Amino acid sequence: MELSAASAAGTQALAARIGAVLQAGDLLVLTGELGAGKTTFTQGLGEGLGVRPGIISPTFVLVRSHPNLAGGPDLVHVDAYRLGSAAEIDDIDLENTLDSVVTVVEWGRGRVEHLSDSWLDITLVRATGTAPGAAGPAAVAAGPAAVAAGPAPGAAGPAPESPALDFDEAEEDEPRIIRIAAYGPRWEGRPLF
Repeated sequence: MELSAASAAGTQALAARIGAVLQAGDLLVLTGELGAGKTTFTQGLGEGLGVRPGIISPTFVLVRSHPNLAGGPDLVHVDAYRLGSAAEIDDIDLENTLDSVVTVVEWGRGRVEHLSDSWLDITLVRATGTAPGAAGPAAVAAGPAAVAAGPAPGAAGPAPESPALDFDEAEEDEPRIIRIAAYGPRWEGRPLF
């Protein structure tokens, strides 16, 4: 399924609709370049689930838990960017809560699918690509240090600007394409909306 959102608010509204049908044990794998809207999407999921507002990226802590205020499952939000293997994912012990919460893993593709027999794979794409001066796919592939470090000493050209992070104010109205693929028995024959 491929959908589009014209703004951060549109991304959150779409995610809130998905959040409203999620249940304990659901796993969502979010993929997209820096600034694609993964955390913005997760904020919408949280709204649809009824978790406490204030979802921010778990980049530096790896895992954040968000309690549900409406009696539904809590939301566990993971950033797997710096985790290099399924073994490192296992080290953060997600399997102990997986059945009782909704788990969202940014940068999780190829790293967390072994945790569940069913999951939603969600890709967020900036319709216009990386903003001028922002870190491109090569820098992202090289890791966070390459994004922060800028060009190598002696390299020609000005230092790049900071990467655009999930819907920075200047980027709020940039459209996003959201691709959703459902895997496993949980999603067989069940519409998302």
